[in-house]
Amino acid sequence: MTSGLPNDEKSTIRNKFATGEVGREELMAAEMASYHGPGTCTFYGTANSNQMLMEIMGLHLPGSSFVNPGTPLRDALTTEGTRRILSQTALGNAFLPVGQILDEKAFVNGIVGLMATGGSTNLVLHLPAMARAAGIVLETEDFADISAITPLMARVYPNGLADVNHFHAAGGLGFLIGELLDHGLLHPDAKTIMGDGLGAYAQEPKLEDGAIGWHPAPRESLNDKILRKPKQPFADTGGVRALSGNLGDGVIKISAVKPDQHVIEAPARVFSNQDSVKAAFQAGEFTEDCIVVVRFQGPRANGMPELHGLTPVLSVLQDRGLKVALVTDGRMSGASGKVPAAIHMCPEASVGGPLAMLRNGDMVRLDATNGTLSVMVQDFDTRDPVTADLSANEVGLGRELFAMFRRSAGETSAGASCVTY
Repeated sequence: MTSGLPNDEKSTIRNKFATGEVGREELMAAEMASYHGPGTCTFYGTANSNQMLMEIMGLHLPGSSFVNPGTPLRDALTTEGTRRILSQTALGNAFLPVGQILDEKAFVNGIVGLMATGGSTNLVLHLPAMARAAGIVLETEDFADISAITPLMARVYPNGLADVNHFHAAGGLGFLIGELLDHGLLHPDAKTIMGDGLGAYAQEPKLEDGAIGWHPAPRESLNDKILRKPKQPFADTGGVRALSGNLGDGVIKISAVKPDQHVIEAPARVFSNQDSVKAAFQAGEFTEDCIVVVRFQGPRANGMPELHGLTPVLSVLQDRGLKVALVTDGRMSGASGKVPAAIHMCPEASVGGPLAMLRNGDMVRLDATNGTLSVMVQDFDTRDPVTADLSANEVGLGRELFAMFRRSAGETSAGASCVTY
């Protein structure tokens, strides 16, 4: 959508609502000013990360991901996309179904794009699930390995103040893809809806007599505070790290986390849902450094709801000078920003994973630098896992329809893809 209330201002209002400084009326006014029209939201969260992926993986028309709806160019792109579908079907031999586009090269290109732009960690779930449908296995370590060699070329909220419209205006995906190709960081011979090769995606669409014409994308960034070349990146890596230790395996994204927050050692505060965290915050219970553990949030427990509603609470604690982090078997998307969050921990607590054995006060060390997450308790391995009453997750709002998927969901490292027996 077009730009509305700046994302940092929206975040400030949310933090003030969490502390009680403003009421619900002020919060709603800010939300309505932020999400004010048709289209995806303007911060670089899950929706826009998916838009980027569909383009760099060859499933969108070049330069089409961040064109605002209701504009002549958007309408012309819709017409052009339809024309291409119909012409390919009519020609027969030019028909290129999605199953032929999404091969190993396409998935690697997608992960490179995710890391170069600082995209959402929810895609660490989506892409392995998509890949398995294509007969391809993606592991958490694959994301970490590609992140380690991919420079961060973009600063888009929450990794910066710009929104996706600013990113698009600075050169957008056409600039980024062209630079990644020139530096050998993408497979250039991937199949796309434009034909063989990713070179067409270093172009951008423009209106010519009401139709789409293709032109080379900018080769220089139009705003180097938002978009840069690979040789002058904002960071040398994409910021996604794999985590392992006696609390299981997970992932963390640190591209928006300050370096002095990359290692946190503190007592655990253990909760079984996010509402309990918010209630403890409102009661003034967080007065010391801590690692907030929210367990029973995995796909088999409750379908893995988004936890970024905890961001205002944890951000306020951080702003008060406390060292805080989140550890969960749930998810917190790339919109989470500056709070270190060890997410997607597996095995999840509902199947007896290590988080189910944690207790309040256990000393936990989260080390994003070395990729470790451990509890420092001698008798930890001998403890019995606790269980939670998850019956409330079984009924209401259509939950009955999805019970079979919760029961058969696999580990988050496999995108929670359904297990087979």
